[in-house]
Amino acid sequence: MSFGKRLTEARKKKSLSQQAVAKSLGTMAPVIGRYERDEAKPSIEVAAKLASLLEVSLDYLVGNSDVEVDISTLNRVLQLQQLPQEDKTTVFKLVDAFLRDYKAKQAYS
Repeated sequence: MSFGKRLTEARKKKSLSQQAVAKSLGTMAPVIGRYERDEAKPSIEVAAKLASLLEVSLDYLVGNSDVEVDISTLNRVLQLQQLPQEDKTTVFKLVDAFLRDYKAKQAYS
């Protein structure tokens, strides 16, 4: 999927108009329209602002990842990385148990 399509999709998920996005960036709606139609590419700084505004990762927006990670999940992962190794291991065991249980429920429902 192209940058423009990802941008359009993310903007619509947030229920934002091109005008609202443009205003937040200090530009005009036609500029956002050109980005969405893949007629123009934003600078890295503008792309980062768009990702932040739309609460998606820059990697997702530019197509480096197909996983759309919301900002709150990303922030949790970043905080998790700062934990001591022993605490990370405990958290991963808990997450693994929840995932295992979820998959089991899915398989039997």
